[in-house]
Amino acid sequence: MPDFSTSLTLLTSPAILFFFVGAAAAFARSDLAIPEPVAKALSLYLMLCIGFKGGVEARAAGLNGDFLAAGAIGIALSALMPLVAFLILKRIPRLDRPTLCALAATYGSVSVVTFAAGQQHLEAVGLPSGGYMAAVLALMETPAILTALVLLNGACRGEPGRRRTILREVFVGAASVMLLGSFLVGLISGEAGMARLDLFVGPLFQGALCFFLLDIGLVAARRLMEGGRKLTPGVIGFALGFPLLSAGVALGLARLAGLEAGNAALLTILAGSASYIAVPAAMRLAAPKADAGVFVTASLAITFPFNLTLGIALYTASAVWLWR
Repeated sequence: MPDFSTSLTLLTSPAILFFFVGAAAAFARSDLAIPEPVAKALSLYLMLCIGFKGGVEARAAGLNGDFLAAGAIGIALSALMPLVAFLILKRIPRLDRPTLCALAATYGSVSVVTFAAGQQHLEAVGLPSGGYMAAVLALMETPAILTALVLLNGACRGEPGRRRTILREVFVGAASVMLLGSFLVGLISGEAGMARLDLFVGPLFQGALCFFLLDIGLVAARRLMEGGRKLTPGVIGFALGFPLLSAGVALGLARLAGLEAGNAALLTILAGSASYIAVPAAMRLAAPKADAGVFVTASLAITFPFNLTLGIALYTASAVWLWR
């Protein structure tokens, strides 16, 4: 059986504890708040650090077959799992098509912050992973959104201007540009670049992650209090069960592809995550009638806390057990 003795390593890390501080403050009706410009700046900073460090590590390791295999699996999962989610969600009553498609995209795409927490956990338990997994993260954001646009049944038909706007948001949105751009900078500058930015992308990263997760805790708890009544038992069950299904598929494919244990664990963590940044931004344009009180609340207030408390430790322990 998997060994869960390292689970407390994640739950007692400062960043995760600050998430619970933020949630507790929101439930207590505190007026604590992080200004939106600050929260956005922190989000961009985290993506810059993840992408840059990934590029540096990828250059040191070389873009090998493991990267190609992980990238191919990641793209396939992001493109195809929304179809599985769509078929499951069709059985849940009271979900209109735009909301259903937005939910499918949310659980096919990935969470940058879950990835960051997963990296921290793998480092804490001594399980190495390739830096190029940051590029895999970036590759997994977009296909799910494109699949959702197809599932919207030609919602943009006859509106070429709107369709171009949506595709522009998907491909040149802030998250995609920052992740891929910083990855390329790290890949080009290598160790020399890391020597110059070591303090900025190293020790300071931990403090920024704590601040960001404090804000996420506040937002998640307030979303849950505001939109909790819209979350039917079917949606809640989906938000808890589908990440396990997706992670299981990813773990099996990683095993078949012969990925190393650390890379398999990170790929599984990504597959088990749900987007609450890239997908809502795209769905605001593609499906303005989709109920954000359902698909954003499900990912941010249910799946994200589940992954922080149990999911990341479960996916990591499963990879360690299978790769013995």
